[in-house]
Amino acid sequence: MSADMMRAVVQDTFGGPEVLRVQQVARPVPLPTEVLVRVHAAGINPVDWKTRGGTGMAGLLGEPPFTLGWDVSGVVEEVGFGVTTLKVGDEVYGMPWFPRVANAYAEYVTAPARQWARKPATLDHVHAAAVPLAALTAWQTVVDTAHLRAGQRVLITAAAGGVGHFAVQFARHLGAHVIATASAARHPWLKEIGADEAVDYTTTRFEDGIKDIDVVIDLVGDAHDRTSTRSLKVLRPGGLLVAVPAGVSPELAAAAEAAGVRVTPFLVEPDSTALTTIADLIDAGEVVVEVEETFPLEQAGAAHTRGESGRTRGKLVLTVAD
Repeated sequence: MSADMMRAVVQDTFGGPEVLRVQQVARPVPLPTEVLVRVHAAGINPVDWKTRGGTGMAGLLGEPPFTLGWDVSGVVEEVGFGVTTLKVGDEVYGMPWFPRVANAYAEYVTAPARQWARKPATLDHVHAAAVPLAALTAWQTVVDTAHLRAGQRVLITAAAGGVGHFAVQFARHLGAHVIATASAARHPWLKEIGADEAVDYTTTRFEDGIKDIDVVIDLVGDAHDRTSTRSLKVLRPGGLLVAVPAGVSPELAAAAEAAGVRVTPFLVEPDSTALTTIADLIDAGEVVVEVEETFPLEQAGAAHTRGESGRTRGKLVLTVAD
C-alpha cells in the first residue's frame, strides 16, 4: 500500500451490517489548525448502526458512500499550520466533527486540534476509544444540561450501556442518589460503580416503585415501551427529563406540560475541555471504562451485529493499529 493510501470501512448503500467493507482510500491531509491522527482504536456507538441503516445521522451525512465512526484514540502523526496545542507523538482521544462525517473507522483521521484531548494516561487505546461519545453524552446531560447537584435523586435508564455506565459514575461523583435500570445480572456491577439502587426492567416497571426524582436521564426513549413518557410519572413537580435517543415529540412535550415537569432533547457535541476533565477523573480512579468486546477493523459488520443485540455491558471497540 502506498503512503498516500489507507484502509477504511466504507459503505456504498444503506442497509444491514453486510454493507460495511474495508477498502483502500486516500489518506487525509491535515489543513491548517488540524492534526492527522493515526487511529489505534475506534469506539462503536448506537448512532453508528442507526446511521448505517439510514436513520441516526444519515439525514445530515446524506447518501453513501461514507465512512462511519466518531470515537478515536490514537497518536498525532502530523500537525497542520498554526497548531500549538499538540505535537507529533502525542497520544490523544476525541469525538471529532460530530454530527458531521469524521471517518473514524479508518487508519487515519484529520480534525481540528482543539477537538482532541490527551488520552487518559492510565488507559490503553482500546479503553480510551470507548470513552469520547458515550462519556461526553453522559457528562453533557448530567452536568451541563441537568446541572445535577449533591443530594438530588436521578434515574438513569439503560444504565449498563456505554452512556449509562458513565452517567452513573458522573452522578455519583456529583453526590447524587443514583437509581439505575438494567437487567438483574448487571445490578452488582452497577452498584460497584456508583448506583445506590437498581431496578430490573425485565420484571418491574420502574414507575411503580420510584417517585420524587429530580432528574431522569432516559437513554431508551419512547420507541421502547414508551420509556420517556413513563419517566414523567416518577419526576417531582418541576423535575427534568433529558430525552436522549429520539428527542421530544409533541406528544411527550404536551404530557410533560400537563404533568408539571420539564423535558428537553439532547445531542452530544465535541468538547475537548470536558474530555480533559473526564481523563483526570479516569486517571484518579474515580471513573472506570467498561469494554465488553473488541473486533478488528475488518469485522466492523460483526461488531455492529453484536451491538444491535442490545445486550452489551459498556462498549464495543474496533482495533485498528497496534
